[in-house]
Amino acid sequence: MFLSKINKKVLLLIIGIITFIGNIFGQGNNSDFARSMGKMYVVVAVIIAIFVAIVGFLVYMERKVRTLEQHIENEK
Repeated sequence: MFLSKINKKVLLLIIGIITFIGNIFGQGNNSDFARSMGKMYVVVAVIIAIFVAIVGFLVYMERKVRTLEQHIENEK
């Protein structure tokens, strides 16, 4: 048999979770309500802040890696 009992259970669990999440987020068109309350701008601001933080962290890590690479290269 292709799928063992555990794999079947995991597959069914994943399908159930995806279906449940689809039902939660598929609640209709409430974007006008969110826009009227000003919450849409808060969501956009949070997403932009997270993106900027991730980019800043990546730049910081790139600088640290570059200095480590230069340090290792100078030791050789």
